[in-house]
Amino acid sequence: MWDAYASLGGRKVLDGADVQVEYCQLVALVGPNGAGKSCLIKAFAGVLDLDGGVARLNGDDVRTLSSRERARRVAYLPQERRIAWNLPAVEVAALGAPFLSGADALTRAHAALAEVGIAHLAGRGVAEMSGGERARVLLARALVVDAPLLLADEPIAGLDPDAQRLVLERLRARADGGAGVLVSLHDLTLAATMADRVVVLDQGRVVADAAPIQALSPAVLREVFGLDGGWIEGPNGPLLAARRAQ
Repeated sequence: MWDAYASLGGRKVLDGADVQVEYCQLVALVGPNGAGKSCLIKAFAGVLDLDGGVARLNGDDVRTLSSRERARRVAYLPQERRIAWNLPAVEVAALGAPFLSGADALTRAHAALAEVGIAHLAGRGVAEMSGGERARVLLARALVVDAPLLLADEPIAGLDPDAQRLVLERLRARADGGAGVLVSLHDLTLAATMADRVVVLDQGRVVADAAPIQALSPAVLREVFGLDGGWIEGPNGPLLAARRAQ
């Protein structure tokens, strides 16, 4: 992504944001509400038109790719968890691979549901599930295709700690397996713990883009998030410790 500009309702939401996601990396995108995190992810996914700049997938302008080709190159997990129809979980997950035959898509879907720990719910309608279970189904839908780029917009919002850990572990595993992963998070501690790089976005601009310990510096914490704190030495390495600035 280079020099992306976008506006919604006349309000600029991306202002020269420049972010790149490399293979084998989990990149955490953080920032206050309204910073432009969701818009940046949507631009990568090709579902938000840019006023200027370009979003590229493997070097190609995402706007020049067919929906089928985008589905091969990028898996997108949106923030919204609404599912219109009460389909069985395995059928919802299979929608993540529209370019496969029905049988192959279902085989991949069963494997993805097992990967997120809900293989036993494959035949249950998604309307009969808890919010956390539906979140896992949607994650499975994103995991069905082995796309080189996985985009996840606030995938752990509203989930209990066990579900949060599982989701982040699956995203980490996908990055360790060779994919590039871009995930937006509100929890700075989790971002610092799980990510290879942290991108701090504020008012549509990239304020920092570096390893967690550099990106979430005391100056950035105060300027962007209104927090006092920094890094302390923990039993397994540096830990982020911050509190609301007085």
